[in-house]
Amino acid sequence: MEDNHKYWVALNLVLGEQLKKLKRLCARFSRIRDLFEASAADLKAVGLDEPTALALLSPETLNRAEAEIEKLTQKKYTVLTLEDRKYPAYLREIFDVPCVLYCAGDVGVLDEPAVSIVGARRPTPYGRAVAEKLASDLASRGVVVVSGLARGIDSIAHWGALQGGKTVAVMGSGLDVIYPKENKRLFVKILEKGAVITEFPLKSPPLGYHFPMRNRIISGLSLGVTVVEATKRSGSLITARLALEQNREVMAVPGNTTSELSQGTNWLVKTGAKLVETWEDVAEELPPPLRERLLAQKEKEARKNLPPVTPHEEKLLALLKPDALVHIDELVEHTDLSVSEVLTHSLQLELKGYITQSLGKNFQRKI
Repeated sequence: MEDNHKYWVALNLVLGEQLKKLKRLCARFSRIRDLFEASAADLKAVGLDEPTALALLSPETLNRAEAEIEKLTQKKYTVLTLEDRKYPAYLREIFDVPCVLYCAGDVGVLDEPAVSIVGARRPTPYGRAVAEKLASDLASRGVVVVSGLARGIDSIAHWGALQGGKTVAVMGSGLDVIYPKENKRLFVKILEKGAVITEFPLKSPPLGYHFPMRNRIISGLSLGVTVVEATKRSGSLITARLALEQNREVMAVPGNTTSELSQGTNWLVKTGAKLVETWEDVAEELPPPLRERLLAQKEKEARKNLPPVTPHEEKLLALLKPDALVHIDELVEHTDLSVSEVLTHSLQLELKGYITQSLGKNFQRKI
């Protein structure tokens, strides 16, 4: 498929920012080469104006594409197109899928389970702390954190994820134009434990309208979007809306009702977004296999911090449930222990923090 990369890059150079026209062309031509072998009249019939059709078919456009690929290769960057097997499967599902991704770092991370964390560019100390902890907690448990490399919550989420896991940054400019400039060190660090991607060619500047376009990729790569601090007119709410359109989970961290930066997140919660306080709240909204793995991991982590149990106590724990009460008679029936022995071992388990006891000699596992 690499032979076709120049055609995809050429298409992206001409129409990468005109998503509707790009989608119509991809629907009309099943093979990318067919598009470049078509006539200007064929392209105009699909809705292109004459200058755009002629630009697309110009040999100069293919030359520019080849030069772009050569520069990317020299920098050890990767080009992913819709024909490539390594193109992220989850992103492929969205309506206005980018036809080309320019990638720096490990492209394999793009297909790992991911959650995006986005928010205000000038967050409060509260927002900074929550975003960093959420990102760190999720990434250290194997969930890739996706964000937009912007100032504020985005950058904090990336740094938090890098404390113990992987992160993906989606840029609103070319890979050669790191924006904001102060994130150059963050860009380099992300390449060590993740990837930086963009749909914009190398020298593309960070134009204002690039960022709403970028947001659909942030949500498209993710199983869910978590918003940490946002005003009512925040770009993060655009990402949340795109997530809903893409059938992704939308979550938000509530904030101080007197803070302008809480208006967007509190509005999201009021309109149905999952309220998030900890990483467990995010995990509960993820698909069953991943959710169960993460919450089972939480149980193991919790048990590591508790005193060890005896073999008899382990038997009782195996019979108890975290979501239902179990009567002492059932415990006696399924063990070789007497009532007094069950009571003794249960008391020890309660003192160690493993279980609780309710009226009527009913027991419930805490973890």
